[in-house]
Amino acid sequence: MGVTRRLKLVLCWHMHQPDYRHALTGEFELPWTYLHALKDYTDMVAHLEAHPDMRVVINLVPSLVEQWLDYAEQSRCGQWREPLLRYLQSASLEEVNEVERRGMIQSCLRCYAPKMIDPFPGYRRLRDAIAVLDEGGEEASRYVSDAFLYDLLVWYHLAWMGETVRKSSPLVQRLMQKGCCFSYTDRQQLLALIGELLTGLLPRYQALHQAGQVELATTPASHPLLPLLLDFSVAREVVPHLALPRADRYPGGLKRAEVQIQAACDFYYQQFGSLPQGFWPAEGALSTETLGLLARQGLRWTASGEALLANSLRMSWGNSVPDRQDWLYQPYCFSEKGTSSSLLVYFRDDVLSDRVGFEYSRWDGDRAAKDFVGYLEAIVRETPTDRDPVVTIILDGENAWEYYPYNGFYFLDSLYDMLAVHPDIEPTTFADLSAQLNPKSLPLLQQVAAGSWVYGSLTTWIGDHDKNHAWDLLVSAKLAYDAQVPYLSPEARDRASAQLRVCESSDWFWWFGDYNNADSVRLFDRLYRLNLESLYRLLGLPSPDNLKISLSQGTRVADAGGTMRRTAY
Repeated sequence: MGVTRRLKLVLCWHMHQPDYRHALTGEFELPWTYLHALKDYTDMVAHLEAHPDMRVVINLVPSLVEQWLDYAEQSRCGQWREPLLRYLQSASLEEVNEVERRGMIQSCLRCYAPKMIDPFPGYRRLRDAIAVLDEGGEEASRYVSDAFLYDLLVWYHLAWMGETVRKSSPLVQRLMQKGCCFSYTDRQQLLALIGELLTGLLPRYQALHQAGQVELATTPASHPLLPLLLDFSVAREVVPHLALPRADRYPGGLKRAEVQIQAACDFYYQQFGSLPQGFWPAEGALSTETLGLLARQGLRWTASGEALLANSLRMSWGNSVPDRQDWLYQPYCFSEKGTSSSLLVYFRDDVLSDRVGFEYSRWDGDRAAKDFVGYLEAIVRETPTDRDPVVTIILDGENAWEYYPYNGFYFLDSLYDMLAVHPDIEPTTFADLSAQLNPKSLPLLQQVAAGSWVYGSLTTWIGDHDKNHAWDLLVSAKLAYDAQVPYLSPEARDRASAQLRVCESSDWFWWFGDYNNADSVRLFDRLYRLNLESLYRLLGLPSPDNLKISLSQGTRVADAGGTMRRTAY
């Protein structure tokens, strides 16, 4: 009889938001961290609590968790630095000026309407009334009553509630049934529920981690592109003639990469009482130098995308890369030349990851879950029989679900039910699998073609005129930082270093370019320049006049609002 093979499945949910706080005031400039916390991060942990036999990896980026903790503290003290929550808390909107009222209205319509507005008659009526008002121009907002605005605020937050909250909270059910004319008491009760969800979120993930059901992984502190911090020119390894910033490289990039990694490890230890065993690098971005840096940190594993691995194999094999089932479904061992440092590198299945991110939202949840499992069963049949296949699925833990019916509830519920009992599929974690494997039995990886989980390249963050200009602005700020920081007090130096970390986030560069929608580009463009201005102020320097000039203009609507990218190679 043949040996029974079991597919090892590592399902990794990457949870991340850039730091949306104003460095000098602490005010939140954009609401996405708390909104995704109410809807997606809450649902994701609830599904795992309901399926204790399902094991996954949750990658928590420090910049996200720091904001969770900030919101929890705001809730405890009742002093909100989030405008929409402050409006919801208020007893009157009399002092809200016309510009702020227009901003409130615009903010309360930022969601995917087919799944988050259209299903709710009360919310839909408000949206339709706003469309009529818009025909009257900007001045029409002055005729909008406080009652209308409060109803809009309540509905916006009800729409951003996770499906598990809607199913379990009598308050949410009552307010949705009421539909309009929400009272001050209604709003305070809703705000209290929001506070409970935000305050309880991190402890729920910590409990799953402590129980061994979930591996909590992390990412360098503010989600920077490590390969580009180290060397701009590596972007040409996959796209040889790519345009680069005027600056040759990011000054002191190696030190900054080490600072970002150490800050993440320190924060992880503070929250979870141990050091992380692995990193999901921001955007799955790796280069040979990046792998060496992570290996020297003592990490056990890291991961990236299938396209990066395919490009890397072509460096050795030319264009005659075999079928993917011959090389994808196994980890690789990276060993740094001239050192004893090594770590395991996992590569996600881009096809199945993209099905979850983009395709299954249009399917019935149970049918989509069966297709997912059927795809894995085919891998068991088609891969080499001398080893158990290792399948890695990695994608954002928040951005896909608003495009699913009921926030993906029925898909995830069915999927976890099926996977937890499947005789030939074993859900596991990177840490547990890495502990079981003998690195000497794995294929050796001594170099990679620098890239990411998006197209296997770095072109989402560099190469475009606007992206390159943004890098040059950051380089100028870093040179000013290097010149000024020796003269700062230790406290001022720490604040400036923390703000520089924020400016180094990959998110700003993601949004620049004409292929994203104009509204998102405008918001992130403004916030990036605001962060650079704040850095100059923390250094005691005037900010350059060119930071007052917009960097980029978006032009079109992208998949998933531009928050995710399909993968191709």
